[in-house]
Amino acid sequence: MSIELPPSAAPRSVHPVDVLPEQVRNRLLELTRAGTPVSAYVYDGAVAAERARELRTALPEWADVYYAVKANSFPGVVAALAPCVDGFEVASRTELELAVSAKPVAEGAVAPVVAAGPAKSVPVLTALVRAGVEAINAESLLELHRISRIATAEGVRAKVALRVNPATTPVTGSLHMGGVPSQFGVAEPDVPGVLRAALQLPALDLVGFHIHAASNNLDAEAHAAYLRWCVEWSIRTAQENGIDLRHVDIGGGIGVAFEGEKPFDVARFGELAAQVEVPEGVKVVLEPGRFLVTDCGWYAAEVTDVKASYGESFVVLRGGINHFQLPTSWEIVHNVAVLPVESWPEGCPRPAAEDTRVTVVGELCTPEDTLLRDVKVDRVRAGDLVVFPDAGSYGWEFAMHSFLGHPVAQRLLL
Repeated sequence: MSIELPPSAAPRSVHPVDVLPEQVRNRLLELTRAGTPVSAYVYDGAVAAERARELRTALPEWADVYYAVKANSFPGVVAALAPCVDGFEVASRTELELAVSAKPVAEGAVAPVVAAGPAKSVPVLTALVRAGVEAINAESLLELHRISRIATAEGVRAKVALRVNPATTPVTGSLHMGGVPSQFGVAEPDVPGVLRAALQLPALDLVGFHIHAASNNLDAEAHAAYLRWCVEWSIRTAQENGIDLRHVDIGGGIGVAFEGEKPFDVARFGELAAQVEVPEGVKVVLEPGRFLVTDCGWYAAEVTDVKASYGESFVVLRGGINHFQLPTSWEIVHNVAVLPVESWPEGCPRPAAEDTRVTVVGELCTPEDTLLRDVKVDRVRAGDLVVFPDAGSYGWEFAMHSFLGHPVAQRLLL
């Protein structure tokens, strides 16, 4: 079996320690004094809130920003974002409860929530209907029938947007989710037939469409073209099929830049989005996740050992892909900073690697537990902390918590 490890970081060196904000360094050093090996996420909700305000301010009035809770579901982060976003995108009952709690509404009012997922169960759909969410993104004709049956039993009308897998879209990104065979949404050629059937079902309010065609797009001009395409396609399709269009959800997809990449130009995206003609009464929803929270989090793990093996040096962590799996799943170089910790038991040897390249690995019994390869360090010792910046999205939520049964990483809010 071949194992896909993260790409080599050579010729990069680790980040200087001052890439870590002072309050993050201080909080992590406090943790080392507790006597328990450190493995923790630290989040700064203010960073996420500012990112959301930046995007919301750049967009025209007809656009709403809904945070995709899957990117980081820590309650403190969700609460920090709540005043700065128009709503939330959820994919489970747990996320629904978190969203409704963070942004409560008066009884009988529409909950500022849109719901996604290719395999929504009847219990999930029932919870969404009862919560009165703004739109359930229906993935199939069967799901529309289920929503109709539940809404009829509850004596309400459920707001629904049909998720579409378009044949082609003008979009770039690292993860394409449109124009190819997929479990997501209704293939574009099948849309008219599904809409005809949906209009015959009781207790459904078909408000529009959901299209999510790519992820991690760093090209602001391409993303604005994608937004324009989604709006124009939705207007045309609604007119051709007798739909009262009020809702166009273009998904997320705004990317975050790692080393050597150019960040997404929010101002340029907003400028181009403002040129799109959106009919009165139609809301355009954006569902950013990664973009809002990546730089609000840091994952830190204590170095339990430093080992030399056949001419290579390994930094072994109290953690790994059971806490932070992103580097092995996304094929990225996720660089680190080394935070020195001076406390060490007297008389105990303290192995170190100095002025050399190291590979950073975790505590699991598999060579796949490799987080960073061939990165240059000035010095790293057992007992120091290795800290991954930009760990606020798809970190804790995406990890293999139960594998080997080690304690899960702490999560702390500054």
